[in-house]
Amino acid sequence: MADAAHAQHHDYHLVNPSPWPVIGATSAFLAAVGAILWMHHVAAYAPVIFGVGAIGIAYTMIGWWRDVIYEAEVEHDHTRVVQISHRYGMILFIASEVMFFVAWFWAYFNTALFPDQIQDIGRIAFTSGVWPPKSIQTFDPWHFPLLNTLILLTSGTTVTWAHHSLLENNRKGLVWGLACTIVLGLCFTCVQGWEYAHAAFHFSGNMYGASFFMATGFHGVHVIIGTTFLIVCLFRALAGQFTPTQHLGFEFCAWYWHFVDVVWLFLFACIYVWGGGAAAG
Repeated sequence: MADAAHAQHHDYHLVNPSPWPVIGATSAFLAAVGAILWMHHVAAYAPVIFGVGAIGIAYTMIGWWRDVIYEAEVEHDHTRVVQISHRYGMILFIASEVMFFVAWFWAYFNTALFPDQIQDIGRIAFTSGVWPPKSIQTFDPWHFPLLNTLILLTSGTTVTWAHHSLLENNRKGLVWGLACTIVLGLCFTCVQGWEYAHAAFHFSGNMYGASFFMATGFHGVHVIIGTTFLIVCLFRALAGQFTPTQHLGFEFCAWYWHFVDVVWLFLFACIYVWGGGAAAG
């Protein structure tokens, strides 16, 4: 009778008490402090602090994802109403990420469109009134940047293939589509790493390098996060957890990956091609 009295008679999910927000926030704080101390060479134990924070973040991700999967697959708490709320949440998250990249594009175009701004003497001294600065040897956009563009565009088609396979309950197509997307994501990261290693300019000491590496580097971080997201979805697909009517985790992963693709197209067009100067020709 007691269980019947406390039974849930609504479509909303009341989240159980969880330690993950506290653990995640503490770990992120330790990782940030450790990274700052490490970069400024303040303390010899800074890498240890950063490592503890990074391990805590990874532990939080694993534990929190496990709990959410348990809520969806075992307790069936993700009702239609809850799924709508989750979708709103993911849309707002991607919108915040869009504004995050707007900030980097704003910083880039603020300098690129006004390299001879008379109010900024330091800018004129560095750019000589032109963009990109003549002292900077930019990348050829039709070499590795174009290759990475083709890789990401192809990965967008493979994740769509996986999505349609799931909707048709084609488990083999789902697994192969996810596997191909993961491989393409890893290829993108490797190509960009090689590109960074052979860059003719540095992050520090110049406005072009700072804006270039901040914009493309944070996109690279998003590719790594998206690839991790895809790997989790692949393991879940192999475990048979997704169904044609219940696959919110995979749907959000596909949304995130398409967002990463679109951002790269803007980066390629604006920074590599339009901002490439003589190299673009």
